[in-house]
Amino acid sequence: MARRVEQKAAARERIAAQLAAQQAAERRRRLLLALGAVVLVIVIVGGLVAIRVFGGGKKTATGPSGAADTALMTTLSSIPDSTFSTVGSAGVTAAPSAINGAPALTDNGKPKVLYIGAEYCPFCAAERWPVTVALMRFGTFSGLGTTHSASGDVHPNTPTLSFHGSTYTSQYLAFTGVETTTNELEGNSYKPLDTPTAEDQATLQKYDYPPYVDKDGAGSIPFIDLGNKFIGSGATYDPELLAGKTQQQVADAIKDPSTPIAKAVIGSANVYTAAICKMTNNQPANVCSTEAVTAAAGKLGAAKG
Repeated sequence: MARRVEQKAAARERIAAQLAAQQAAERRRRLLLALGAVVLVIVIVGGLVAIRVFGGGKKTATGPSGAADTALMTTLSSIPDSTFSTVGSAGVTAAPSAINGAPALTDNGKPKVLYIGAEYCPFCAAERWPVTVALMRFGTFSGLGTTHSASGDVHPNTPTLSFHGSTYTSQYLAFTGVETTTNELEGNSYKPLDTPTAEDQATLQKYDYPPYVDKDGAGSIPFIDLGNKFIGSGATYDPELLAGKTQQQVADAIKDPSTPIAKAVIGSANVYTAAICKMTNNQPANVCSTEAVTAAAGKLGAAKG
């Protein structure tokens, strides 16, 4: 009897060790995949990345989770045109790629942007900022939330927004934002939150895999489908830029074109704006005809599929 108990205990320990190894491997995989074009830099400074991945350095808990307050929304919705123009997109190294031959993705007759991510995910946390800023140039959000990435993942507590429970209104396009889980652990995974519709799940399963994304990035989040004209998978910049900030501090930095955060977020937002303009037939003209947006179109990736 004692031997069977020992055998069962040893088996449980092996399973726990295997699970921990799988989770660590998945965290490393997301870190390398989502940074896209900057992965070579990560390799060069591998020692520093190892410290970051395995928990070195103290992270400050960031901002409240809940509804975005008026000050935050006002800051994000009042970014000057001069900031978009000054930042441009020259520093953008990762961008959505065009896809060939796909039927238009629409909702009630409007071209649709689909975002699928999760609140625990630091790369989703980073990417919500430029996606939100770009969408605000075409419409308005209500009920936008604030949250941060998981405290136990890479880039812990990355300050961010949440699309859970929000609505988006625009005369030019539709938007669906899906947050599949919270940032709170429940057993060996995170608590479920939003469930994609069958149609949105089918879109994810088709276009978040080769030939539409590189095979090493298959299944990555965040996943962003821009009208079935362009696909983004993973983050376009390093979430470490946002470390230790509150949501309001991030928003304030976005408005200042001299900051590294503005250069990353506004640069990516200009590229997303250029992709959306391809969906809306370059409407509104006062956004789509700007020099910064037309130049950003050149950053969109070559067609796949």
